[in-house]
Amino acid sequence: MIRLLLASSSPRRRLLLQQAGIAFDHADPLVDDSTLHPGEVTAQQWVASLAFLKASAGIERLPVPAPGEEYLVLGADTLVVQDGELIGQPRDADHAYEIITRLANAAHEVHTGVAVLNPRRGDRHMFVDTAVVRVGDIPGREIAAYVNSGQWGGKAGAYNLHERLEAGWPISYEGDDTTIVGLPMRRLLPLLARLGVRPGVQHAPDPAPCS
Repeated sequence: MIRLLLASSSPRRRLLLQQAGIAFDHADPLVDDSTLHPGEVTAQQWVASLAFLKASAGIERLPVPAPGEEYLVLGADTLVVQDGELIGQPRDADHAYEIITRLANAAHEVHTGVAVLNPRRGDRHMFVDTAVVRVGDIPGREIAAYVNSGQWGGKAGAYNLHERLEAGWPISYEGDDTTIVGLPMRRLLPLLARLGVRPGVQHAPDPAPCS
């Protein structure tokens, strides 16, 4: 039977899988990507590499499968890009204020890379999904209040889309909202289904080719 391990400490990614009815285990891959540098690669190549790195690290965190079980390991990473500059998670409150101030009154891209690995077969399935976000004017006092709340912690671009929309921030977007949140469900769910992971169901593995 197929089981899924989410190699991520993100509560938002766990929530997206739960809302989709996908059964999964999860583990922190213990990868600190703040110490890594992309070099001469595109944002899409970099975020795909980070997703693969986290999924690969997740293999080391796999529980011992029961007889007849087979694990897939899911890793993901999200980057915000504005004017060609990569923006990850804020280092501290000052950095969060700087990021939000920069994103206001402008557009930016959100890239989420996904890697699904089958360690027993050596299969890997990877893709990057992109959305465009436009942010309107946000008064400085509102940015300061948000930064003081600490809600920016652990979030690429220092914000969560749905939280900020509910708070009334002037945000519009093109693309999959779950890509912006951190896991592109429109593309991920069909891939997982092809690999034997469907909502509420675990299946015997199919001989799916690498992609």
